Amino acid sequence: MSTSSTEWSQLMEDRNPVGSLTQSLIAAISDIIRSVVCIKIQKDVFTEIGCYFYRASLIIMELNINWSTPTNTIEMLQLLSKRVELAKGFAKNLEKNVQSSEVKTIVRQLEGVLRSIGENLGMIPLTMFGEHEFAEMAAKSLSKDMKDVSFALSPSRSFDVREKFPTRSAVGEGKRRVEKDLYSVDVEVSSMNEVFSDTSTAYSVDNQERSPRRFERFGSKSAASSLMAIPQLAQYMEPLYDTFFCPLTKRVMEDPVTVETGVTYEREAITEWFNQAKDPESITCPKSSKTMTSRAMSANVALKATIDEWKERNEAARIKVARAALSLASTDNMVLEAINDMKAVCRSKPYNKVQVRSSGIVPLLGKFLEYRSRSIRLGTLELVRQLAEDDDEGKDDIARTIDASIVIKLLSSSHQPIRHASASLLLELSKSPYFCTTIGTVTGGILMLITIKYKQSVDAFASETAEAILTNLASVSKNVKLMAENGHWEPLLTRLLEGDEEMRIEMASYLAEIVLGPDNKTYVAERASPALIQMVQSGNSVIRNAALKALKKISCHHPNAEILVEAGIMQTMVEEMFSRTIHNEPTDSKTEAAEILANILESGMDLENVRVSTHGHTMASDYIVYNIIHRIKHSSPDELNINLVRMLLCLIKFHKASGTIVSVVKETEASYNLIELINTTDDELSVASLHLLIALSGFMGHTLSDRLCKTKGLPENLIDRGIELTRITEKHAVSVNFLAKLPHQNLTLNLALVNSESVEAVIRGIGQVQTAGVRSSRYATAYLEGLVGILVRLTTTLYDHQMLQTARTYDFTAVLTELLTRSSSDEVQRLSAIGLENLSRQSVSLSRPPRRKPSRILKLVFLRKCISIKLKNGGSNGSNFSICPVHGGVCSSRETFCLIDAEAVDRLVVCLDHKDAGVVEAALSAISTLLDDRVDVGKSIVVLSEKCAVEQVLKVVKERREEGVREKAFWVIERFLMKGGDESISSISEDRMFPATLIGALHHGGDGSREMAERLLRHLNKMPNVMNTMTFTSV
Repeated sequence: MSTSSTEWSQLMEDRNPVGSLTQSLIAAISDIIRSVVCIKIQKDVFTEIGCYFYRASLIIMELNINWSTPTNTIEMLQLLSKRVELAKGFAKNLEKNVQSSEVKTIVRQLEGVLRSIGENLGMIPLTMFGEHEFAEMAAKSLSKDMKDVSFALSPSRSFDVREKFPTRSAVGEGKRRVEKDLYSVDVEVSSMNEVFSDTSTAYSVDNQERSPRRFERFGSKSAASSLMAIPQLAQYMEPLYDTFFCPLTKRVMEDPVTVETGVTYEREAITEWFNQAKDPESITCPKSSKTMTSRAMSANVALKATIDEWKERNEAARIKVARAALSLASTDNMVLEAINDMKAVCRSKPYNKVQVRSSGIVPLLGKFLEYRSRSIRLGTLELVRQLAEDDDEGKDDIARTIDASIVIKLLSSSHQPIRHASASLLLELSKSPYFCTTIGTVTGGILMLITIKYKQSVDAFASETAEAILTNLASVSKNVKLMAENGHWEPLLTRLLEGDEEMRIEMASYLAEIVLGPDNKTYVAERASPALIQMVQSGNSVIRNAALKALKKISCHHPNAEILVEAGIMQTMVEEMFSRTIHNEPTDSKTEAAEILANILESGMDLENVRVSTHGHTMASDYIVYNIIHRIKHSSPDELNINLVRMLLCLIKFHKASGTIVSVVKETEASYNLIELINTTDDELSVASLHLLIALSGFMGHTLSDRLCKTKGLPENLIDRGIELTRITEKHAVSVNFLAKLPHQNLTLNLALVNSESVEAVIRGIGQVQTAGVRSSRYATAYLEGLVGILVRLTTTLYDHQMLQTARTYDFTAVLTELLTRSSSDEVQRLSAIGLENLSRQSVSLSRPPRRKPSRILKLVFLRKCISIKLKNGGSNGSNFSICPVHGGVCSSRETFCLIDAEAVDRLVVCLDHKDAGVVEAALSAISTLLDDRVDVGKSIVVLSEKCAVEQVLKVVKERREEGVREKAFWVIERFLMKGGDESISSISEDRMFPATLIGALHHGGDGSREMAERLLRHLNKMPNVMNTMTFTSV
């Protein structure tokens, strides 16, 4: 040992005097064990003596590990050291050639020493063991056993204690010997007994490196070597008799039989001896060499019973020692040897597993599943699996004791043997009903097993084992649900298809509850749909309702619609809604059926001609449509009404069904029913009804407007006056859009809005959204579009004095002009331009020249946009009037809706460059009001030219292909060519691309654009004037 090591040892000895004493004790005990283990005389006695010292060494090692030992125990340990040294001296005498009488004396001396040591161990304070409860229990038990120790010596011959007895090679010489009932034992051979010595294990590298360091604390390499041999000592803790061994195999007999010579052998061994005989007529006894006249064998029942009893006592002692070793866990090797010894004990006899479990070893093993040593973790998994095999009660006990989450965690180990061992253990535990019912509480346990199952290419054994585990776990329905939730649907679907009635109900219920993943939705639909549809047709209401809920879940995924239709769901659901009647059902199946049909219709499939009844009806048939509309009532359940409305929203897209829907709604009370549903407290139903009314407004808008106004609380309730921007809902947005979509020219509805003071709420709402921005709510943009649409609808009935006054009061022109470019919504910009167009068309009739008094002097001042006339009356204050050059009278944006005064022209011209064709077309329409024959077109062209309008219009013509946009753009350009003079003609003619654009429109455009293109080409002298040509010919 190096100097540094010596100094370190000296330092540790000074710091821990107890450690020094325990090291010397361990070294002495190692020498004692090495001496007694090789003794041939009274072997059973010396084996038992070695066991006592081995058990004492475990207690002493625990004291060495515990550094908090009280100082008042040193004297006791010194006394214990004297006793052990005394025993060491007695044991050393055995290494000499002593006679049998001397051996007996040494046994009695060692017996006295053991009793004294037992008394010394009983004096150890409990505080020395700290929190190690098992060490305390082991010390108390050993002290009691040692105090009562007494060895029964058997008579024996006088010979050398280390004499070697004949082996099988010397059997032939035994013919001259006299047979005896007790045979001498070759210890070297018998120690290789497979039943007891199958405990050798190849240790991992980390154990090989770590174990020597652990034994350095005891200051002796012999301690390590002696303790490494403990399993060999432990297998003979009970006295071993010569008669237990077969003369042929030199092993303890399992099935002893006696031949005619009176010698007992192992049945298998003597049978093989007989079969190998060269002369069947002359068979000799292998032990006595006597010739045998018969092969008859008789079972030695008494000896077998004795051997079995000895095995039980010996195995019980081994279990006790292993439990003590596992509780102390002083070294890795000690733990591993104890585990391996228990594996051998379990293999020897099935009942031993019960004894091991009853001894309290299983809770100790649970601690080693997370041990630092990989070999110990592996050995623990293998031992626990052995304990669980072939014993249902044992499986339940282990499942209640072992933490399953730790075993599952080991499935992800990078060490393949540990993965396989943990998988094998889980496979055994999965046969336990208790384990199957509790595995669901382990977070991610089933998910881990499913993940491993699908990794066949990574680890085939683990994958197959995981699949077997899942199969066992599927015996509990809750586990089946967990598997489906984690993507493993096969167990659930199999039980749904093949299970009994109760099982199918349960599986269908699970299917309705589980959220289908994107990868499983189609697969589940394909497998489950036929069976579920068949369940719906059952007369059992519980089965039907479970199946309907599952089908509802499947139908929510629109791509599944085709699968469901092919499985025949349409006819079943239509029959459920309109034909089938079953009383006293827990839930209304018609509501479920309606929702399934609505989900399928919303998928976008072309179902107009799909047969849905045995009478040949389709979804677009009058019979189906009438029955759906007839069931929409205020008194019907809200859920049913919602789904019926959803179905109509889909059917109205079918050409045949739309006409029937409009006709039935018009001719019945259905329109009133739909309008009444707007006021329901169920927002989903209200929104669905509004969507359907919006769809119907294109067919029967005036009817709906009139009936809306006749309904109490409407239309004013559709506009929430006190709404906060952050609380705008879909219902708010759809409500105002419904009002905006109804025919704009319906004066009754417009007056109802004005009279209910809804306009103020509309203006306020527009201002709030503009200020806060559309990001304030998900539905803010749609809400703003609806509000602007309501404002625009009022501009279509300005011929009514009340409408006109409202537009002036709230300055519609300024509001719409502001929205034209500030809004981020294309629809708002389009609607604003339309509103400005409607207002501008009224400017000519609203603009009037000022009244002039004779006493006033007119002073004309020409401005860029207007002529300001100031009338002066001698010495009195003057009054200002603005005369619009375009409209030829007094104009303002508020009173006459003049676009020039509102400075809207700039913004309209900017909109011509918009990406949305609808905005561009609306802006062109608004600009066109300034080029109408009722206004001064020449001055309008001057104003528009200043805004570069013609250039933008030319750009629109060249870039846009929409028919409506081109027609309006061509019309504006024609007005410039006709009324703009040479300057406009020159400006337009300079654009070389324009003629080519006109030619393209002439050849490929619609009727309107072709006619306009032809006229423009004549204006540009690109085509002959047909009228002039005809006149010239006639002349």
